[in-house]
This record gives sequence, C-alpha cells and structure tokens, in this order.
Amino acid sequence: MTDENRQELSSGSSAGPPRIRVAQYVRMSTEHQQYSTENQADAIRQYADDHGFEIVRTYRDDGKSGLRLDGRKALQNLLDDVQSGRADFSIVLVYDVSRWGRFQNPDEGAYYELCCDLAGIAVHYCAEQFDNDGSPFSHIIKALKRTMAGEYCRELSVKVFTGQRRLITLGYRQGGPAGFGLRRQLIDHTGTQKNVLDRGEQKSIQTDRVILIPGPPEEIEVVRSIYRAFVVDGKSEREIALALNGRGIATDLGRPWTRGTVHQVLINEKYIGNNVWNRRSFKLKKKRVENAPDDWVRADAVFSPIIDHALFDAAQTIIRGRSQRLSSEEMLELLRELLERRGFLSGIMIDEADHCPSSSAYQSRFGSLLRAYELVGFTPDRDYRYIEINRLLRRMHPQVLADTVAGIEQTGGRVEQDPVTDLLTINREFTASLVIVRCQETPAGSLRWHIRLDTGLCPDITIAVRMDPANAQARDYYLLPNRDMTGPRLRLGEHNGIALDSFRFDTLEPLFGMAARIGLLEVA
Repeated sequence: MTDENRQELSSGSSAGPPRIRVAQYVRMSTEHQQYSTENQADAIRQYADDHGFEIVRTYRDDGKSGLRLDGRKALQNLLDDVQSGRADFSIVLVYDVSRWGRFQNPDEGAYYELCCDLAGIAVHYCAEQFDNDGSPFSHIIKALKRTMAGEYCRELSVKVFTGQRRLITLGYRQGGPAGFGLRRQLIDHTGTQKNVLDRGEQKSIQTDRVILIPGPPEEIEVVRSIYRAFVVDGKSEREIALALNGRGIATDLGRPWTRGTVHQVLINEKYIGNNVWNRRSFKLKKKRVENAPDDWVRADAVFSPIIDHALFDAAQTIIRGRSQRLSSEEMLELLRELLERRGFLSGIMIDEADHCPSSSAYQSRFGSLLRAYELVGFTPDRDYRYIEINRLLRRMHPQVLADTVAGIEQTGGRVEQDPVTDLLTINREFTASLVIVRCQETPAGSLRWHIRLDTGLCPDITIAVRMDPANAQARDYYLLPNRDMTGPRLRLGEHNGIALDSFRFDTLEPLFGMAARIGLLEVA
C-alpha cells in the first residue's frame, strides 16, 4: 500500500498474547478543534490500549466534508481494502459516528459500515457512549446518531443561507469573481474601505465584507463599448466577441471572448449596480440546481453602476425581441437541432449557440427551461420538476392564507396577520403559521410529505396543507401543536399512526371552530 493515507504505525512488541490488529480512520473538515485528527488519534489510541488492540494502519482524510463519499480518498481506500480482501486488520476504529460521515441519508453511513461487517471487519466508535457489541440497543443508538450527524449539517446549511441572504440584501457580495470591468473592494465592519482583492484572494477577517466597485477605466470602456455595439450598432454577440479578440482583449479569466461570455455581460445586473444571488444552488454537496427567478435574492442599486440603466434596459429589450420574432415552434425547432448536434442541453450551451435564442428567452417564452427541454424530448440527469412545483405552491400560498383568514372571520374570529412573516394571531389568544407541503413519490411508489416547521416564529399551531399527488389541490390538513413537535422537520407518509393522524382533518373547519366566538347571555 503506497497511499499516504495508509500510514504504517509500529507499536512495538511485548510479552503476552498477541494483540488484535486494527486500523484507524480519522477525518477533519473545518469544524472544531475537538475534531482535529491529532485529538481523534489520541482518543483512538487510548481505546486501543484499553482493549488490547494494535493499530497497524491509518486512513486519514484532512479537510474533507463528511456529506459525501466523493473526495474522501482515505475512506474509499479503506472500503476498497476491506472489500478486496487486502485488509490486514480485523477492526476499524473511528472517533465517533460523525467522523464516519454526516451523510444526508443515514442509511448511507450504515451501508458502508455493513460493507465492512460483511467482510468480517467490525467498526468501533471510540468516543461514543454506547458499547460496540452489536446489540439491538447499540444499533438503535447508532441509527439515531447518524440521523443527528446529518441533521447538524442541514441545520447549519439553513443558518448559513439565512446569514448570506441577509448580507446580500445589505449590499455585500457573497463569493465569486467580480467579472470583467469590476473589482472586489474589502470594507471593515464600520464601512471603511480597505484594499482591493485580487482574483482568488479572500478576506482574512471574519467581520470584513466585500462590495463591487468599478474596475480600471480601460475595462469599463470595453464593457460600455459592448453595450453600444449591441444596442446602437446592432451587432450580435458573436460579432462583438470577434472584434474584441481581434483587438487582443481577453476576458477577466484571460480567455478569448465567445458569444456566451459577451451575452453574460449584456444580461448581468451587476453592471447597473444590482446585487443578485442564489441563481444556482449547491446545498449539502448535492447536484447544482438552476433556481427559478422567484428564488433569487436581490438588492437593487447597492453598487456603483458602470452602465446606464436605460442602455441596459434597451439591451434586454433587444434580447427579448429576438425570440418574439420567432414562433414558439421555430424556437423549439432550433433547440431540437442543437440537441441533435450536441446530445444534451444546458443554459450555457444555448447561450453559446449561433442563431439560437438565449436561455432567458426560452425561460420567458415557455415559463422555464425545463418546459422547453420537455417539449423537445430532452430529460436532464436530475429531475428539476420540483422547482416548478415549488414556485407554483409559493404563488398559491397567499390565496390559501387569505381563504384561511376569511374562514376564521366568518365564524366571528379575529385575525391579525404579520405583513412580513404572515404569522396569524387569532383572537389574541394563539398564533398560527401556514405551510403548503409538496407531495413527493418515492421510487417504490409511496407518497411522502416533508413539513418544515418554523422554529424561528414558534407558532402555537402549524397549519400544514398537504397537497395531492399531482400537487394541484389540497389533499388534507394537519393542525400541529407546537408543544407536541420536537424537531424542525416532520416527515409524513400516507398513514402515520394515531400520534400524528389525530391532528389530520379533511377541511379547516376544526380550526374555524377553535376561532369561533360564542356569545354569552347576560345574567339578569
């Protein structure tokens, strides 16, 4: 074994019975010092000494996330050695369940442990409170620990997203290069400007923030010339790219200009001072998702613009107008031809294609790129239909909320609705939050609903509207009391037992009944 992650450790020899040969697996991402590989190794070494084990092999993943197996070469090597029969040890020692992994599906961590078990190699967690004896109790606790390890990352992801969203609305840049004609300016917590960051350079103080500022005058003039050539001279993106390359001007990445890179300059709102974020998501190491415009986070007029707003709007009008001159069928035919030539489709590929409307034009004409893909017979590797469903449910939410308020008021109840959070205060006695829950179908054909409870508002009752399998109309309603809910999420199936289904109702009449006011006769 030559991999640096497979380090031979010599513990010497001593009199007495031979010690059991074991390997250790250690992993550290960027979380806490308590999880440093040195601390893990110390705890594992103590466990080995207490149990008469000899550590003969070390598998080490430094700076690796536990969300996925991808990128964790040491764990991959460990599993490969175990399954191929090359392992010269009978036990793997791990600090705790979270070091084995924070997989979002807890069964994934269990599966990798099972692979070891089937090869006759046990996995021991040295810092956990349960015994590594294979008892039913230890299996239950391990399953719980795996779920908690994954939930930690999910909760952290929500907190990070919330923090980033707030910074965007305050006008701060969140990651990514500035782009041609712009630069990243570092400012401190008081708003005082510091140095300008070079490409790849990051801030070193956590309280510092980044904004976009105009770049060198020569780059600003190039950006403005792109807009003038497109709007005033009527040149295409391809013609502009050829002209720039002919002048020896490279992009901010040092590459030649293409139709797509020119198009990105023409449609990016940062050139008029707008801060737009969350166009794409890559949460919890899952596949990248192109988010619908409704999911974008934006703050307008927070940076110094380098393009006049009227010129920018004129460019967008031209881009939209190109597709308006084509019928829907003509646009789809161009997309089919592109699919036949390339074998697959993407937004960038569409923007790069000559004589083809932009990806934004397809979104505008057909409602989404996914719908356009569907019409030409292309199915992406990942099913993105849930994006369209979520957008539909978000549009539905205000009307469902209004109907709920109207139903309460018709029974004589009084409702106060928070204009920001939509939290309902009913009769000044209790609060309620309404969520619409998408129906999902598992590969086995079962129906599932994942309810996200608002732990920030902490309503007395969560009104969960479960949608039907088509996500077209309400299937039923759950009135979930806060005191009986123990976590931020609740997963429901078609049948959930009396403990949960006692809160299920076919209509919202029980809620209206709770809010009804009953008049009392005055005693003479």
